[in-house]
Amino acid sequence: MSSVHPPGLDPEQLRGHLDRERPGLVSGPLSARLIQGGRSNLTYTVTDGTSRWVVRRPPLGHVLATAHDMKREHRVIEALHPTAVPVPEPLLLCEDDSVLGAPFYVMEFVEGTPYRTAEELAPLGPERTRDTVLGLVDTLVDLHAVDPGSVGLGDFGRPEGFLDRQLRRWGKQLDASRNRELAGIDELHAVLGRALPASPSATVVHGDYRLDNVLIGDDDRIRAVLDWEMSTLGDPLTDLGLLVMYSQKLELPDSPISTTAAAAGHPDAQELVERYAARSGRDTSAIAWYTAFAWFKLAVILEGIHYRYTLGQTVGAGFDRIGDLVPVFIEHGLTTLQEG
Repeated sequence: MSSVHPPGLDPEQLRGHLDRERPGLVSGPLSARLIQGGRSNLTYTVTDGTSRWVVRRPPLGHVLATAHDMKREHRVIEALHPTAVPVPEPLLLCEDDSVLGAPFYVMEFVEGTPYRTAEELAPLGPERTRDTVLGLVDTLVDLHAVDPGSVGLGDFGRPEGFLDRQLRRWGKQLDASRNRELAGIDELHAVLGRALPASPSATVVHGDYRLDNVLIGDDDRIRAVLDWEMSTLGDPLTDLGLLVMYSQKLELPDSPISTTAAAAGHPDAQELVERYAARSGRDTSAIAWYTAFAWFKLAVILEGIHYRYTLGQTVGAGFDRIGDLVPVFIEHGLTTLQEG
């Protein structure tokens, strides 16, 4: 009798593959549950009743190979697993579409909490909240301290001209989803282009580093950094700029964008930057540019979501309010550059 299973993962097919590739890993019938879906890569928990694992695969339907490359994601966590950077242990990569209908990988299940809102952090209290967020900075320093070549990631990206390429890429992304006037966004893009900072030596960058992309243990330490789909070799300060942007208080009631900055005890942007600078030894004097770039990038992402909403291509709550957020992000970006 075939059991009901989530879309995109047939437990019997997976069990057969694991029994062939990792004999003895699984000790009973598997059941699976989708824990994170959407346009991003799909994440499932899988259990045989005794042990648990996590499976990642691309979204259902047609996807761009470069946007959802399982091999890249698996490669970066496999390279980082022996380092000081906490990542789940990767157990298996399968590039054969015949098993689940798409490439996928299996990794260990890590216990921990992803904190997405200030309300979720509140029970920790101010001191523990502060320690948790500062731990986020320390782990970022650990990531950026890894020598890419020494862990087999020397060819993981093209660091030369990284910032210029990023700016062009997000500019093109904006052009692809324009159907209304957005005051200030072209100005923000142009000013960022005129003021490109000189990048420090390239490191592995996460690309979407924030509190709700890590799992925090009961001891308030980071147990695992997740969601490596944007990772590459590039300018480490782009990760810090994004972290600084997410540490700003957004006075937006009912915002669908998660921010934990309003939690009591949450360190402010200056403290995060100073801690990163002290621990990494990097010059962070151009952090205003990187933070403004993060505001720009998020404005473009949100405008893309708004654009698809206006075309009737998104389903779910909160999408009707996304369009109102975009001008706020543009304004923050411009203000950050002026003040920097």
